[in-house]
Amino acid sequence: MLTEKRTLFLACILLRVALGVTFLVACADRFGFLGPYGSKNVSWGDWKHFEQYVGFLNWFLPRSVIPALSLLETVIEVALGLALFAGIFPRVVSWASAALLLSFALTMTFAQGAVAPVSYSVWTAAAAAFLLGAVAAPVSARSSASRPPAHLAHS
Repeated sequence: MLTEKRTLFLACILLRVALGVTFLVACADRFGFLGPYGSKNVSWGDWKHFEQYVGFLNWFLPRSVIPALSLLETVIEVALGLALFAGIFPRVVSWASAALLLSFALTMTFAQGAVAPVSYSVWTAAAAAFLLGAVAAPVSARSSASRPPAHLAHS
C-alpha cells in the first residue's frame, strides 16, 4: 500500500533520477554522444559549440576564463548527475544542483531574455532540486538506496 510517506519517497527517487539524467544527457551532448551539431535534439554536438555557448551566456566574464569555466561546469554536472542518480548525500547534492541550475537560469535570462530559461524548464528544475533538498533526509553515502530513510519507511 502506498502511504503518503512512501509516495513521497518514490517521488524523490523519480525526481533524483530525472535531474541526474538531465545533467548527464547535457554532458553527453557536449561530447557529441547525441549526434553532431545541427542534428535533431542536439544543442551543441561538440565541445567547441558548448564552449561558445558558455561564452555567450557568461558575456560578462573575460574570454580567457571561458574554457576553464566550461570544464568546471561539466565536471560539476557529471558529479551531480551521478550523485543524484546514485542517491549519495541527497540533501547536499540536491541543493548544489539547485544552485547550479539557478546560476544557469540567471545567466540565460541576462544573455537571452526571460523566455529562454522558461522554455527549457531551467527555473522548474532549479525549484524541483531545491524542493528535493528540502525533503531529503540528511543521510550518509553508506545508506541503502534501495530502502527509504527511517523517517519515510513507516506511516
